[in-house]
Amino acid sequence: MDDRKFLTAEEVSERYRGSISPGTLRNWRAKRIGPAYVKLGKAVLYPVEELEKWDQKNTVACRASRRLMMDAGE
Repeated sequence: MDDRKFLTAEEVSERYRGSISPGTLRNWRAKRIGPAYVKLGKAVLYPVEELEKWDQKNTVACRASRRLMMDAGE
């Protein structure tokens, strides 16, 4: 049995607290951008594993300001 979990577009929207709507996901699919998905007939499903990869790809690393480094004694 396959242990992978899949989310619908509505569930993906909930995962990102509504900041990405199902309509945005639909537009992204048409443009072939955004997270990877699986299409089975008319059903569009997003593998959680792919969403986690997409999260990592879109993570923004910030560096500490000079002031914070001075306060920390570095």
